[in-house]
Amino acid sequence: LGYEGWSAGHHQVKDALDYVRAQQEADGSWYGRWGVNYIYGTWQVLRGMRALNLDMNQPWLKKAGAWLESVQHDDGGWGERCNTYDDPVFKGQGPSTASQTAWAVMGLCAFDDPENSALKRGIAYLTLMQNADGSWTEHETTGTGFPKVFYLKYDIYRNAWPLLALATYKQISERAAAKKNGANS
Repeated sequence: LGYEGWSAGHHQVKDALDYVRAQQEADGSWYGRWGVNYIYGTWQVLRGMRALNLDMNQPWLKKAGAWLESVQHDDGGWGERCNTYDDPVFKGQGPSTASQTAWAVMGLCAFDDPENSALKRGIAYLTLMQNADGSWTEHETTGTGFPKVFYLKYDIYRNAWPLLALATYKQISERAAAKKNGANS
């Protein structure tokens, strides 16, 4: 709704926000529907809240960012397997993938802090894992058809999401630099 110009003050948006907040897991994450799984769901909520121009320093949103940071892997990436739909104890566990790392990166970008260390490690992972031809390799299934029924391997995910994540990071970095330069003028 935020991308369509609706404000957080609109009564229908308020109802939607109440619903979203009620769906947040105790650890700060959200269930994902079209991508595997909690990394995807959490990113989608964070980008939506940013689009509504909400204060991203609210505790419930910061908790979501902290959850993303808590499930980052040592290699700088993020990954999660389809088994999280059967048992959420596996949230954030699985080999790092380009698409899931991209989702987490874009989720953290919602906080507009290009100096966030987890975010920078995620960007480093994406650039390191990029193939010479500009693509990314992804062996894991990261698309969801119907949870617990079937999952999809969208070949475009491995390239489209990382490109969008890198572009999103570039945007917040440029915005931060412009703000800093404006403050120094």
